[in-house]
Amino acid sequence: MAQLSVKRVYDPPSPEDGTRILVDRLWPRGVRKERIDLWLKDIAPSDALRHEFHGHPDQWEIFRAAYAAELGSASAQAALAILMEKIAAGRVTLLYAARDEARNNAEALRLWLVGHPPASG
Repeated sequence: MAQLSVKRVYDPPSPEDGTRILVDRLWPRGVRKERIDLWLKDIAPSDALRHEFHGHPDQWEIFRAAYAAELGSASAQAALAILMEKIAAGRVTLLYAARDEARNNAEALRLWLVGHPPASG
């Protein structure tokens, strides 16, 4: 997954970003549409999970496990298929709005993708 990176949506875009994909359920305040190439809100954690993690950021591993389970839903699988097509086509940057640069849903998604490479052939 060398073609995949994570970046805060408020950081300035750069040519190295490739396709910029927002993976949050809510549109970030003050961000113009031109800064984002694609919004895959169905791949984001549910509102309930997002609120639970926000209240307990120390429970990162629990959040990641619960998020991984949510990625099995039909809507998340459809969004994952689109994401995998974009990754196969070139560089992709997953965008998130959270303040925590190490523990956020985009990083959890990146780690999940690294552990679940696409089937080849």
